[in-house]
Amino acid sequence: MSRAPFSGIGLLLFACLATSPCIGGELKDLYFGEALFYAHQGHFFEALERLDTEVKLHDALDEPELDTLHYHIDDAEFSLGDFELRYRMHHRAGRAIKAVLEGAVDEVIRNDAAYRLARIHFQKSQMADAMRALERIDGEIPASIRDDIEFLRANVYLAQGKPADAVGALKRLQDSDTFGGFAAYNLGIAYLQDGQQEAALTQLDRAGQIASDDPAELAIMDKSNLVLGTMLLDAGEYDKAIPFLNRVRLDGPFSNQALLSSGWANMSTGELERAVVPWSILAEREVTDPATQEAMLALPYAYGQLSVYGRAAISYGRALDSFSAEVDKLNASIESIREGKFLQALVREEIRKDKDWVIRLRSLPETPETYYLMELLATHDFQTGLQNYLDLADLRRKLVAWQTSFDSFDEMVDIRYDHYEPLLPDVDNQFREFDSRMRLRIEQHKMLVQRRDDLLTAPRPEFLATPDEQAVLEQIENIETRLQGFDTLAADSAMQRARRLKGLLSWTLETQYHERLTTFDRNLRGLDEVMAVAQKQYDQYVRARQAATHSYVGYEKPIERLRAQAGQAVDKIDLLMARQGRLLEVVAIEELVARRGRLENYGDKARFALADSYDRATQSQARRDEP
Repeated sequence: MSRAPFSGIGLLLFACLATSPCIGGELKDLYFGEALFYAHQGHFFEALERLDTEVKLHDALDEPELDTLHYHIDDAEFSLGDFELRYRMHHRAGRAIKAVLEGAVDEVIRNDAAYRLARIHFQKSQMADAMRALERIDGEIPASIRDDIEFLRANVYLAQGKPADAVGALKRLQDSDTFGGFAAYNLGIAYLQDGQQEAALTQLDRAGQIASDDPAELAIMDKSNLVLGTMLLDAGEYDKAIPFLNRVRLDGPFSNQALLSSGWANMSTGELERAVVPWSILAEREVTDPATQEAMLALPYAYGQLSVYGRAAISYGRALDSFSAEVDKLNASIESIREGKFLQALVREEIRKDKDWVIRLRSLPETPETYYLMELLATHDFQTGLQNYLDLADLRRKLVAWQTSFDSFDEMVDIRYDHYEPLLPDVDNQFREFDSRMRLRIEQHKMLVQRRDDLLTAPRPEFLATPDEQAVLEQIENIETRLQGFDTLAADSAMQRARRLKGLLSWTLETQYHERLTTFDRNLRGLDEVMAVAQKQYDQYVRARQAATHSYVGYEKPIERLRAQAGQAVDKIDLLMARQGRLLEVVAIEELVARRGRLENYGDKARFALADSYDRATQSQARRDEP
């Protein structure tokens, strides 16, 4: 795990951007902060790599409360599940978030976890499980996700076929700053699914007139108008459909379809000249768009209905040329995909660094196949399969990079070996001497402790005599021993004097016993502290000595095992990428073949219509030339 230090700017950034760790306190674990830093940049694999390792190290500690991650462990476990969710590891993320949900965590965090678990189930189309997770939300809800919860609840109801239940949730979101436009549109769809036709039309009309400058809400507004206009067009109410179709912005994402439908609506009301206007605009747009291709046929058809056969013939000829050119490009695209160039374009690093990398694919002249697949690339199923392929490609790059780093680990181990091996023999010799002295002091300390404990239960004043007093006692006892063999007046006098001296010394020991015992106990307690310091230093040395050895001993097999695992993982990823890439290529080719078939059909129609228009133009010219 990389543990590079942060700069002051980076730490300040975390203080401002990190969510949960900064709620109620400052960030205390730098490694957790490093994971948040990568996550904020969208590098969720790197965030997972670091935080997962950090959490595992924390769990393996004998005293985890001494680790700085201890202050953020609930947030870290929750963030771990969140990063897995954002990296689309739904299975692991679900387990991690469920563990947080069932743990003794703060109510706010638990509700946030329930929402995220519901979102996982929703993305996996497990609607019943998603609703059960939403029903577990109770109490205080984080303000940042209140609207998200209601919007998700409404979408779950819609997916379950319960539009009436979704209506209530969507009504509560009408004034939401985040989901107001989306909720307005979805409410119209909910009314429509619930069979409330008039309410649906009214709501979609309201959604189509939202005042906003947000691009997403403007797109929703365009979509509301398009859906409403299309509904009226399909119902045969052409006059009512036209105003709604005209509301759609000309530069919006739904403008092409709106222009096409507007033309057909005007054509159906007999307003042929008005139909020409939107189709003329649309026919000049990107020729790869299906709506544009249909307009290129509809426009000359309108001219024909207006009896402008010459212009109709010219437009049919232009359409035929465009369709033929597009068919040739599609053939080249299909061949390019079969040669593997499509997948090569998708994994180009310089393209994907841009958040709009899918759009930038269209600007690559050497990859024409991507130019015709924008609609396919935008579909959810293809995006999911494509993201799987891109994730595999990213994993492969990381594994290859890790494979090259194993040599660096070998070099680090060799450097440590060369550093420690010459030093350790002398250190071990000195330690053996220190160890023997330490063991002796420990035994002596134990003996003194035992003597003190014995003196507390069985007083022995002579044990507390000073060295001088012990010497005097020993001399007196020697004198008494020597005088016992003499039976003289001088010997008796000397014996009495020795006994008086011994009695005086015994009196002193008896009367000062408690004071001396107190002093002995105090000194012994001081010695306890010194021995504790010595033992701590001894233990520190043992750990340091072990750490020195562990820093270079026993790494060969783990490194080789990891190197082999990385190689096996690369082989497995290559196999998976080949399968996934083949699937993407097949889907892309099928899409291009379908588009080619449609263009060929359009070309046939344009060819026959062109001939008919020339005939009609010739006949019309002949009638004008008649006298």
